[in-house]
Amino acid sequence: MKRIVPALTALSLVVISPQLCRAADPPQQDVVRERSADVMPFQMEATTHIFTKTPTGGVQRVVAKDAKDEEQIELVRAHLKEIAHTFSRGDFSAPAHVHGAAMPGLATLQSAGAGALKIRYNDVKAGAEIRYSSENPKIVSALHGWFDAQLTDHGPDAMQGHDHSMMYHDQ
Repeated sequence: MKRIVPALTALSLVVISPQLCRAADPPQQDVVRERSADVMPFQMEATTHIFTKTPTGGVQRVVAKDAKDEEQIELVRAHLKEIAHTFSRGDFSAPAHVHGAAMPGLATLQSAGAGALKIRYNDVKAGAEIRYSSENPKIVSALHGWFDAQLTDHGPDAMQGHDHSMMYHDQ
């Protein structure tokens, strides 16, 4: 019985520790919030970033917290259209500026090469989304790491999403 308790304690640390590592320290979240204003025209506190991992990539969705806030919705859509275009060219300078050049997954995404990461923009109710897909598991893994870093760095303004493929498409 004495051996079971330490083993269970060790197991619980393995299971719990990834969750503990996910939370960015408040100073990092403050830096990200401040730098986000340089890149994102909308108000972070008026929007929610939703990151959904899929087997072949993921979905990055940004929506206004108030579905009637037309100004924020238009700003979100304009920004996501722009970054979908720049990301399609392999230019990830905006997230590098906001989160830092050492952001997980970023180097792999930047060096992926033309067409290795497919990027598609869509308007959705109260905002917009970018769908990412790749047949290369290394790129998918990098994208998932990149999503995790954004979830951590954006703190209360971000959340994990669900599988959008199980839903109808908005707009």
